Amino acid sequence: MADNIVMDSYLREPDYQLVWPRQLFISEATALLNDRAQPDWNDRCELLLADAFEGGQEAGPAADLRDLSREVTEKGSRTGWGQSEPHAQRSSLLTEQQRFLRGLVTDANKLSEDPAPRPYWKERRLGTQSASSSRLTSTQVVAREYVRIIAEFDTAGYFDKRFGVDCVDDERGHQPSLLLERWLHQDDLWPLNADRLAEDEDLMFSVMEFLHDQVARPRSPGWYHSFCDCGWHRSSFDVSTGRQVYRWRVNKLLARSLIGLHLADEGEDTGRLVATTDEGRADLIEAVAEREGSTADEQVRHALTLFRSREADRHQKRSAITALALILEERRHNVLEDALPSKDRNELFRIANGFNIRHQGGDQKSEYDDFYLDWVFWLFLATIELTNRIVEDQASSDAIS
Repeated sequence: MADNIVMDSYLREPDYQLVWPRQLFISEATALLNDRAQPDWNDRCELLLADAFEGGQEAGPAADLRDLSREVTEKGSRTGWGQSEPHAQRSSLLTEQQRFLRGLVTDANKLSEDPAPRPYWKERRLGTQSASSSRLTSTQVVAREYVRIIAEFDTAGYFDKRFGVDCVDDERGHQPSLLLERWLHQDDLWPLNADRLAEDEDLMFSVMEFLHDQVARPRSPGWYHSFCDCGWHRSSFDVSTGRQVYRWRVNKLLARSLIGLHLADEGEDTGRLVATTDEGRADLIEAVAEREGSTADEQVRHALTLFRSREADRHQKRSAITALALILEERRHNVLEDALPSKDRNELFRIANGFNIRHQGGDQKSEYDDFYLDWVFWLFLATIELTNRIVEDQASSDAIS
């Protein structure tokens, strides 16, 4: 019990706060534990902990791992939480450092995942009156926070794969600016300037999307260049993990703002800014976007991309709804027969046909507000997911019989 109390006290420390999604940390840590033959395993582990936790290199799990390694060298084998362990109980498969990481994975549910900070005097005194104070109401503040996040990524080597290491023997020079200029048609963008981004919100959004495509997380510290204290030259870059972390960090920032956009985590428009929806519709998007294997699945993802684009106009939204209606039409007399009574099936298509969405008949309603398009789109998308589940249930029943 005492050991658990000590461990829990560590996990509650501010420097042990995750700055990654919890599941991503578990996945990366588990992969590292399953690849223990790496000669630089301890260095890779320290880099992972520095990346994933608030403490970075100087505090938190990364610093504790270094202290543990020093203790192992000086005093012999010890457990990851600084408690001696009888020799007979020591695992022959895991080193002390590996047990330390395994302990973090085991207790990952106790780690704080970017929690709201403990309220200080003013927030406690004013209570709900100051709730809005945590919202970033100024584009200037959002731009400044975004530039700070990008600086952290750059320091951690997340742009080294694309921009190159800024080495004293081979400086980056204008390479980042030239890449940004090539794709965004704006010169002298790097290093990012918060004032410039705040003045041109569309430019800031374009930069957010562009840099998403450039990040890659270094999984190995690489080698240390001592000349002029140049620093580490990272290696073993992983694009997928880097982009997941980037989206998570930037979306946390956008969620605190009044912008109403986030970087898509799934679908054709992954990494592109789309309109923010409520949690229920976000779950629906995730369910339909992750399905693969049929032409209908591809059509749904394309319709989703078309509809939720931040540039989507009335015509694009109608096109997206039309694509969904065609899928439902194909399922109207087979799958939907098992899901809805005939009169209810007819009502679905009465909506699509009566509101000047699929056809251009003179008897159709054309003078309607855009929010009706939103309603029809989400209704059709939810119905498609319903038919997906019916098909899965039918397939499961057939397999059993």
